[in-house]
Amino acid sequence: MIWMIAGREIGTRLRSKAFRIATVVSVLILVALGLIAKLADNGPSYLDVGVTPAAANLTGALTTTAASINVDMHTHEVDDATGRVQVDAGTLDALLVTGASPIQVVVKTELDDGLQSVLQLVAQRSALDQQVQALGGDPAKVAASISTATVAVTPLSPPKHNNGQQLVLGILTSILIYMALLLNGQAVAQGVVEEKTSRVVEIILAAVRPWQLMIGKVLGLGIVGLIQVAIIALSGVAVGLATGSLDLHISAAVSTIVWLIIWFLLGYAAYSLAFAAVASLVSRQEEVAAVVTPVMMLLIVGYVIGISILPSNPDSGFVALLSMIPVFAPTLMPVRLALGVVPAWQAAIALAGIIVVIPLLLWIASRIYSNAVLRSGARVRLRDAWRAA
Repeated sequence: MIWMIAGREIGTRLRSKAFRIATVVSVLILVALGLIAKLADNGPSYLDVGVTPAAANLTGALTTTAASINVDMHTHEVDDATGRVQVDAGTLDALLVTGASPIQVVVKTELDDGLQSVLQLVAQRSALDQQVQALGGDPAKVAASISTATVAVTPLSPPKHNNGQQLVLGILTSILIYMALLLNGQAVAQGVVEEKTSRVVEIILAAVRPWQLMIGKVLGLGIVGLIQVAIIALSGVAVGLATGSLDLHISAAVSTIVWLIIWFLLGYAAYSLAFAAVASLVSRQEEVAAVVTPVMMLLIVGYVIGISILPSNPDSGFVALLSMIPVFAPTLMPVRLALGVVPAWQAAIALAGIIVVIPLLLWIASRIYSNAVLRSGARVRLRDAWRAA
């Protein structure tokens, strides 16, 4: 009976235009984001610097200094007049005119910060060489001695490197799972009230038990939600890999999708049961918003906390604590897992907590739903629904 009810919900929802449109629009948005990221990254990431014959003596110092401070720079030999034309046209980022002190450089509007750092170091090196020569020393030996000077660093704890793409993936995961739980949970609530309003529930309950109807509805809509989440998540990763805007290792991307699906299923099971229970208390669609608001607030609070704190502070102890509480785990834990900041014991506690809570919610929701779903008219008080025989 449960699977028959679930099959009816799946068939009805998959044939719905709203479901198809929402899925297609979500995929198209991800495609657009991937293309925008690709186009935004199409420009060269290096600096083109022209060097006139008068400044040719600094070419070697420019390239070695730029490499030492991780500035990607390409030098080109060019005469003064041609170089100025190319700078004005944007072909060259800068033109080094003279290599003598002070070093002179021509730019179109302003000097790039990285190039300014390179030129500043080259100028200081040139001034140092002149002073060494004036004192009778060998600039080459001084430079060799300086280049071999190092600093020994002893970290007390291993550093944590936050990948920018992991952060973006975490934020997108947070948005997707929040929207999926919110929309599918509300679909359960609206479906319960719709059947109650049309009196269809009275006909169905002549053949099945109330708890079977509730579980069948939750199961069917959950499968539809899972299909939608999987399509969107896989499309997003495919677009990211195809456009090159996502260059994470494939195992990291797959791991994020797997955790996203797991937490969607667990979160949906918990929240949809709560939505079904509170929706059974009312008989009109106009009243649905009022009864589901307390449940929605728990979902919204977890999402807002995650999206507000985790991007700037992925290691937040406060968020780590909340992510292990069953009501907040579905919206917080997937994001932290995508960011790679979750110890195994925290993930285990969060999973164990929500797995224990779901059967308890099933028992509570079944009792409330069974006692309230056949009562029409005025809103049923939660206390009455719980105590009813």
